Amino acid sequence: MARAARFTLAELATALGARLEGDPARVVTGVATLDRATPAEISFVTHARYHDAARVSRAGAFLASDDAGELPGPALRCSAPQRALVDLLLLFHPPATTVPGIDATAVVARGAHVDPTASIGPLTVVEDGAMIGAGARLHALVYVGPGAEIGAESVLYPHVTVRHGVRLGRRVIVHPGAVLGADGFSYVPDAGRHRKVPQVGGVVIEDDVEIGANAAVDRAMLGETVIRRGTKIDNLVQIAHNCDVGEDCVIAAQVGIAGSSRIGRGVVLAGQVGVADHLTVGEGVTAAAQTGIHTDIAAGQTIWGTPARPAFQTKRIAVAANHLPELARRVRALERAVEALTSGRGSAPGGGDGA
Repeated sequence: MARAARFTLAELATALGARLEGDPARVVTGVATLDRATPAEISFVTHARYHDAARVSRAGAFLASDDAGELPGPALRCSAPQRALVDLLLLFHPPATTVPGIDATAVVARGAHVDPTASIGPLTVVEDGAMIGAGARLHALVYVGPGAEIGAESVLYPHVTVRHGVRLGRRVIVHPGAVLGADGFSYVPDAGRHRKVPQVGGVVIEDDVEIGANAAVDRAMLGETVIRRGTKIDNLVQIAHNCDVGEDCVIAAQVGIAGSSRIGRGVVLAGQVGVADHLTVGEGVTAAAQTGIHTDIAAGQTIWGTPARPAFQTKRIAVAANHLPELARRVRALERAVEALTSGRGSAPGGGDGA
């Protein structure tokens, strides 16, 4: 990938609001990790565990916290290096500009409305009644169903499917292969068969949501499945019908949320967390990886394990489990000692057969 720009350290310090230690005229041409950076690149030290790697790095400059200690080159010091790193990367790699227009190979129904500033890529299909907002960018092979809405400045990458009636807000990012608005998984036993319950509701994705590759958000049976403003969803996540996911949640890869569950604002679900149906996970809950949530969880808790428990309790159980083999041996020894005592042929525990 071609480098986006060149900056002096003085320019970067001004742009990032950082304090410069070193030559202000020094030029850097890119950003790289500590182990790969060259003298022409700037690297970053966002945590104390990286200090040793920084001391042997060949980087020409460093972005680091105010208290990161001595570094082997010029440094841009700031109080929040992770946030500054985001701005640094955007300086060198600004978002691609949208070229308005509809590719000649795209199929756009006459009844669809595409804003003149939107971009419709090759072989993309936009069905009747769909609305594509200002500055939206639909890459190749995207499908937008009848009556679906794509908000302004949203980006849909290749092979995204947005089925009928799904509504996306502004600045939504959807990565390749994601499916929004597939039928919810709902069946009723009927004469020995599974009869499908019609899924006639919709999906609402609010502003500034990001949805990862091959994720799925199912439409509601009735009403709407809702993903609220600012939530970030990783790859391979399943969100079932009629769920309501609150604002600013972070949902990591392979999480599964069953139907009609409510996830509060600011919840963090780590990888492979499972949430059973019709549950409420309160605001600010953090669930560690592979947690199985089978009951409602009150706001503010940190949970772990299956079944989900307070994290400190699960840790204590895990520590105790490590001692189970030894405890089992001791119990067997006590059982033999008791048997010997009751049969009159042995001594008390601690001697003879009970030792």
